[in-house]
Amino acid sequence: MGLFLTILVVVFLIGGLPTWNYSRNWGYRPSSVLGVILAVLLILMITNTIPRGF
Repeated sequence: MGLFLTILVVVFLIGGLPTWNYSRNWGYRPSSVLGVILAVLLILMITNTIPRGF
């Protein structure tokens, strides 16, 4: 479950980068929020709160 969530958040993190013209005025807010979620998820996986495998 944890591996699936990590992959999902990484994909959202890449998709949240402001590289397209319509999203340039958003700044880095979407990707920074997803980065924080990824950091929390990785900390929870390291402490074994969320299991890594299925």
